[in-house]
Amino acid sequence: MNPILLAAATLGDKIDTAFYGFDMWFFHFFGSMQNGFFTALAKVFTNFGDEAFVIPMAIVGIVLCFFKKTRKLGFALIFAIAIGTIVTNVVVKPMALRIRPYNTLQENADYWKWYIGAGNLSESDYSFPSGHTTAAFEMAVSVALVFRSEGKKKLSYIFPLIAICTMCSRVYLMVHYASDVMCGMLVGTCAGVIAYFLSVLVCKIFEKIKFLDAIDVDKLFKKFDKEDKHPYKINVSVLLVVIAALFIIGFVPSLSEGGDDAVRCAYNDEYDCQNEARHNDEKYPAIDGNEYCKIHWKQLQGVEE
Repeated sequence: MNPILLAAATLGDKIDTAFYGFDMWFFHFFGSMQNGFFTALAKVFTNFGDEAFVIPMAIVGIVLCFFKKTRKLGFALIFAIAIGTIVTNVVVKPMALRIRPYNTLQENADYWKWYIGAGNLSESDYSFPSGHTTAAFEMAVSVALVFRSEGKKKLSYIFPLIAICTMCSRVYLMVHYASDVMCGMLVGTCAGVIAYFLSVLVCKIFEKIKFLDAIDVDKLFKKFDKEDKHPYKINVSVLLVVIAALFIIGFVPSLSEGGDDAVRCAYNDEYDCQNEARHNDEKYPAIDGNEYCKIHWKQLQGVEE
């Protein structure tokens, strides 16, 4: 194996060792407060970072770019999602190669009790940093900064609060270490801030180029609001309704994910892998009749991260 890849493969273990006490303290904290209400609440908030919500939000961002009043918001969303996704999923996760806690802590009786108690959910990739947390913060921070710049300060606080709840839900559900979500928060926050300033820059460029500045689908709807009263408030209301609809669309299918009915990875060597297998996924076909998660499918196929 390439020495560089070998060194990278041990990084996840080093993170486990360095943050063991920190991570276990938070597992104990959230595990001790487990009950049906908090578990249901955690499963709600965790979906704000799921790709079933993030991908449609990126599409919403693209649509918003065609409205002059919401162009800054649209570009901020697009840039934030792109930056956060690249840093977390393309760069850091494959570099750290940190195994999920429900695989590395199977011998810890307390952790396992909490994991089962929270619904024994599962993912199909590496743990560090948390992709859900990155996604929640990249969107929340970028949107909050845009709203603050438009004088909507009170409304801007809602999104970071949702992101914080999403971050906590990942540890409560025992699918991430606290150090995973802290790193995800850092990446997501930086992505959101950078995206905001990039959106401001792009909007200024649009203003200087006449044919770009003239792009405004809102003009087509003027006839529906001839007096043009509070157009920005209308746009905000529509945006919130769209976000709620996208969340519901992403949340309902997630109710059947994980749990006792989930198809788990067939890998059973150093540990009995509890990652979700890529069940009936054409991109990850069964190997010798067995289905595996992304990690072990790639390992068995000799595909480098």
